[in-house]
Amino acid sequence: MAELPKERSELERAAHAPLEPERYELTEGSRYHFAVERRDFFKFMGSGVAVLMTMRGAALAQAEAGGSAPRIPQEISAWLHIGEDDVVTVFSGKVELGQNARTMLTQLVADELHVPLEKIDLVLGDTSRTPWDRGTLGSETTPVMGMQLRRASSAAREIIVARAAELWKVDPKLLETEQGRVMDPTSGRSTSYSELVKGQELARVIPAGDPPARPSEWTIAGSSVPKIGGRTFVTGTHRYTIDVKREGMLHGCMVRPASYGATLDTVDASGAQAMPGVTVVRDGDFLGVVGPSRAVAERAAAAIKTTWKATPQPSNAEIFDYLKSHAKPVKAGATNERPGWNNYYIGSMDQGLGAAEHNLEQTYTVRYIAHCPLATRAAVAEWDGDELTVWTGTQRPHPVRSDLARALRIPETNVRVVASENDPCYGGKHTGDPALEAARLACKVKKPVKLIWNREEEFTWAYFRPAGVIEVHSGIAADGKITAWEFHNYNSGNAGIETPYQSPNQLIQFHPSDSPLRQGSYRGLAATANHFARETHMDELAQMAKLDPLEFRRMNLDDPRLLAVFEAATNRFGWRAAKKADGQGFGLGGGTEKGSYIATCAEVRVDRASGAVRVMRVVSAFECGAIVNPEHLQNQVEGAVMMGLGGALFEQIDFDSGRIRNPHFAQYRLPRFSDMPQIEAVLLDRRDIEPAGAGETPMFGLAPAIGNAIFDATGIRLRALPLAPNGLNLRKA
Repeated sequence: MAELPKERSELERAAHAPLEPERYELTEGSRYHFAVERRDFFKFMGSGVAVLMTMRGAALAQAEAGGSAPRIPQEISAWLHIGEDDVVTVFSGKVELGQNARTMLTQLVADELHVPLEKIDLVLGDTSRTPWDRGTLGSETTPVMGMQLRRASSAAREIIVARAAELWKVDPKLLETEQGRVMDPTSGRSTSYSELVKGQELARVIPAGDPPARPSEWTIAGSSVPKIGGRTFVTGTHRYTIDVKREGMLHGCMVRPASYGATLDTVDASGAQAMPGVTVVRDGDFLGVVGPSRAVAERAAAAIKTTWKATPQPSNAEIFDYLKSHAKPVKAGATNERPGWNNYYIGSMDQGLGAAEHNLEQTYTVRYIAHCPLATRAAVAEWDGDELTVWTGTQRPHPVRSDLARALRIPETNVRVVASENDPCYGGKHTGDPALEAARLACKVKKPVKLIWNREEEFTWAYFRPAGVIEVHSGIAADGKITAWEFHNYNSGNAGIETPYQSPNQLIQFHPSDSPLRQGSYRGLAATANHFARETHMDELAQMAKLDPLEFRRMNLDDPRLLAVFEAATNRFGWRAAKKADGQGFGLGGGTEKGSYIATCAEVRVDRASGAVRVMRVVSAFECGAIVNPEHLQNQVEGAVMMGLGGALFEQIDFDSGRIRNPHFAQYRLPRFSDMPQIEAVLLDRRDIEPAGAGETPMFGLAPAIGNAIFDATGIRLRALPLAPNGLNLRKA
């Protein structure tokens, strides 16, 4: 893709930027191709619409694939409005999913506009009110949306000051702004923003080069403002998707295939149809029921007798061989500029390996893991004539709106999606499956329908973090310098695949594969797998070179920001001074992705009798440029450690012949309170650097740090995630 003009806004550039290839869920296509009964179709839509929507849907699909995105408005009025009551309403297509985006964005706007926090009302994730946005993903909210709203706010303040200067016949440079008012220090005059705006739209285009305040000038941003709306969460008054109620609302339930890849063969719905108030809906392989309550709908779904045509599927035991044997050819033509999406090289691997004192070739693997959201997928769909409104927990309300319009063959302007705050789960709810299902059921019964997935559906039919095989071949000179670095990732993805360590000879490739399970985005994408393989391999090289793991990394790094977090983490941890007891081990891991930097030290204890592994202490040093809210960033880092602990130690999906064998929390091991280590977050605040996102990177150093600590404690080198789902077999050590 050609480089975009530099004068475009950060948001425009992000909208056109390609997404990581392991976001498989975004390119899998709709799971449903609705036929829709002819009488229902024309009752809702009238005639002459289908051709129009086919063309529009194709254009939007191309836009989603990275061709061209819908226009990003540059008028100030699209992003904020100042009311006569002095309340500033701000609009963003991003959503709040626990990363405290609402608080952070509000702080940035308040800082630029010079208004009190309580006077800002931030509208998020409502497609009828907010500008188009491709989704809350890729750690883009802070650096991209934050900058967009800062620019809009800065431009708005300039307009307001200019109006006051014109009214008072003074130089605008002599005026000051504070607490939503413009003041003239010379005359003592002052007036509110609302008086100067008087409810008018700020229709001016945001200047391309309008610089917002530098982080070093922040007064509200950069401080630990409490979570906006936090009281509603702790008092139980916050409304999630499952709390949405509509007049006359019914409840839906789906009948799912017997296994992955199965197609519907025969249906006997007589038992369900005999139940009072139950409607059965079949549309191709789509089969669901609607009833007066969720319990009735579930009983009706269970009463339907079906047969399915299954297709052969591999099992958990053979998955890694399967992924390698089904890998797709790497795109021809490597690049030696910057690691591309598939193929990158510099120098010569033959020369690099030939010059090495030691060569090392190892394979690392990662299993599929589930998102395990606290709230399962859910949606409420309501038709009003030919207009559809859906409330659902999604990170991508605008693309889900497009999916609904294409699937139901209606104009996109007739669809509204309202993203329920905090329903999403860090990459796990990019698609609109329950929205499509609820909308199709509601289309049949002509009443609002609520559909909530149960836990087994969540474990089985949502997408997983991809499994992967990673092969690394490297060489080091006698002085410990890396001479060759070859890195192949099969299926997992290429996020974080570029090595930060210096080597004159590199070959880095990502090999897509055919996955037997549905897979897609997860917090951090493939960067977790790629950092695990790389940082484990670095420890193995340090051992070969007979060097301390920290010193080995330092001598092969020239990135001052990554070096700084390694120093900060090891200093707080006491890396050089620590003394180990029997069964105790220390490990290190770190890296960089999406403009932020992490280094993690872990202390583990291994019970010599049982082989049980316990992570005792974790120190993570994190740097993402200027910090907008220190307390919330600390929560992000600590939360990443808690979430990453499961994937590092014991989380994995067990499957056979297209069926998930551990689709409940009783069989799927998650971190418990008793598993929690002492967690220390060391935050490096760089007020000289614009802020980057912080939702992903803090997780990446944990798994390799734990694995390296286990080796330090036992001499057992583990190269597969999860590291110790059933403890260690010390008899093999």
